[in-house]
Amino acid sequence: MNEKTVMLSKGYDRIDGRNAYNSDIKRLTLGMPILEENKKMQIAVQIWKNDKDGKSILAQEIPIHQVFDLAIFLSRTLLYFKEAYRFPLLYDPEKPTVERIGVQGGVLPVEICIDNQNINEDIKTFAQGVNELGELIGERQRVLSRILEELECY
Repeated sequence: MNEKTVMLSKGYDRIDGRNAYNSDIKRLTLGMPILEENKKMQIAVQIWKNDKDGKSILAQEIPIHQVFDLAIFLSRTLLYFKEAYRFPLLYDPEKPTVERIGVQGGVLPVEICIDNQNINEDIKTFAQGVNELGELIGERQRVLSRILEELECY
């Protein structure tokens, strides 16, 4: 289980957002990939749960670049929703693209899913959810921002 683990964060179940102290995610690890589909990557994040016998099992593994891609996608989405109130529908149906972010010689498009038949209702619910999660994600954003600023020094 720890064979390819380099970094470890125990007790994640105590800080897992609204699931804190009731989460089945017990720890996070960083290390060499365990799953065959990720073997081409040098580093992956592993999410560990306990099974019903209390034994740690790998619940999910994500290549490190995908973790950053998710953080970029989420961060850009959060920025968008800070200003979305300016649109009557919280988006412009004529221009659903929020941004095209250049990554690895291509682009990571961030756009409103206008293929969703219920987008006008769902986007309101989503925006409300973003507002309600402010206290949970605000602290994490500040911590991440501080760490990213420190990384810029290198």
